[in-house]
Amino acid sequence: MSNNYFKFKQFTIEQENCAMKVGTDGCLLGGWFNCAGSKRILDIGCGTGLISIMAAQRSEAHITGVEIDSTAALQARVNADNSPWGGRVEIVNCDFLDYETDGRFDAIVSNPPYFVNSMKCDNEARTMARHSDTLDCRMFFKKSIELLADVGCISIVIPCDILDEWKAAAIEHALYPTRVTFIKTTPRKAPKRVLVEFRAGSNTATTENTLILETSPGEYSDDAKRILGDFYLKL
Repeated sequence: MSNNYFKFKQFTIEQENCAMKVGTDGCLLGGWFNCAGSKRILDIGCGTGLISIMAAQRSEAHITGVEIDSTAALQARVNADNSPWGGRVEIVNCDFLDYETDGRFDAIVSNPPYFVNSMKCDNEARTMARHSDTLDCRMFFKKSIELLADVGCISIVIPCDILDEWKAAAIEHALYPTRVTFIKTTPRKAPKRVLVEFRAGSNTATTENTLILETSPGEYSDDAKRILGDFYLKL
């Protein structure tokens, strides 16, 4: 598989001009988050357009992907147009904090920047995509709650070691975790990533579980197949 593109069952992601390439985190989030019944979905920091296109495949919703990097936004637009659902996918090139629209979104999804303290790379676009200097968790939720429908949900994928920080920031805006899925690459490895869904409401119950990607080398688990089976060629 060329690093310039990633082929799925029903669409292809061209990524030569994108700082952040297709990765397992985004694929899992795109197949995991709740989009049932959604009419409008917002993908924050859409990058290649992967999650936006996955959302379009999984729903009948109109999808809006917001991307701050102009080159990535153009690539996302091309990827969406080349998919079977391009007519329902809009790509907006702007800073999410400046984004304005009429109406609200039933679902907001994001694979956000989170490498706050890591060494920055030489490529400016990749640095912007990886670091939370311009969009930390508190700004993320402050802006998201302005755009979220009253009964909508926000879904993200983040490293496990910053889960408490993101949960605390969400609670400041009366958003509470309803689903938490820890991701383990193999049964014996500790989870490094976690999928989290937030909804408004003070008495919201939280459902926690663990997703094991591979039961043995090259053998995806049944749970992983349920999430990725409609997308990965090898499943």
